[in-house]
Amino acid sequence: MHTGQLAISVGQVRDLVADQFPQWRELPVSEVVSAGTDSAIFRIGEHYSARFLLEPRAAAAADRKLRAEADAARELAGRTRFATPEPVAIGQPGEGYPLPWSVQTWLTGTIADGEYLSESRTFARDLAEFIGGVRLIDTRGRTFEGKGRGGDLTRHDEWMETCFSRSQGLLDVLRLRRLWAALRELPREAPDAMTHGDLMPGNLLVSAGRLTGVLDVGGLKAADPALDLVGAWHLFGPAARDVLREILGSDDLEWQRGKAWAFQQAMGLVWYYADSNPVMSVTGRRTLGRILADELRGGDTA
Repeated sequence: MHTGQLAISVGQVRDLVADQFPQWRELPVSEVVSAGTDSAIFRIGEHYSARFLLEPRAAAAADRKLRAEADAARELAGRTRFATPEPVAIGQPGEGYPLPWSVQTWLTGTIADGEYLSESRTFARDLAEFIGGVRLIDTRGRTFEGKGRGGDLTRHDEWMETCFSRSQGLLDVLRLRRLWAALRELPREAPDAMTHGDLMPGNLLVSAGRLTGVLDVGGLKAADPALDLVGAWHLFGPAARDVLREILGSDDLEWQRGKAWAFQQAMGLVWYYADSNPVMSVTGRRTLGRILADELRGGDTA
């Protein structure tokens, strides 16, 4: 999926665990099949998972990233009724893998299906509860740090131009350009709030149609509170979206900015993962389809 992507095998992980965490050396190790794009994931016994970064970088930078993610996970743990992974340990490079790696608690559940759950008002209520709970976490004076999604929409123009250019032949680029031209102009009024930052279907765990856990919590940060509304577009059709919006009390501006962040994310998924990760590419197409359909019906307004 990435240039120079790192590889790691079950055998390497087993040897790393045995060498660095001998208390787990007798536990079985298995690779977790996932559509995730950031890390390779392995299960260790019944209670732990190990994550190995896929994109090459300096070991020191990887260590800082993993420790920051662990701090974020600790801050979120127990703040909502939904389970989230908790940090356990950080491993060191070895056995042919050049970067530090992390161990977290294992969460049970099935990855959410953005098509199957699209009309589930119950799941929409659960997701709204999680978003609202995250927003209640004190920012402690933190503000958006200026990287990634969650700040000024116009700062993503260069990336969006890349996406439009690379999406020729895949999407109705002219129509999508017109929509971005409108979305990027949406003003920012609400102060920063704490956000999960990546409420994609693959980061949500389900059991019996209910939200039971949320993964990839290392991106917890202060940002535009509309950022977590991407989940409304990645997951739901109009009726379920309305439920989520009503519970969160989103006004027109916040709701439209949530749509803009979902649009920005989805545009990158379709072309970038067209061959290497079809699940992510399809997710992007589905999200863009929902956004375009919403525009035809006049937008979700209160």
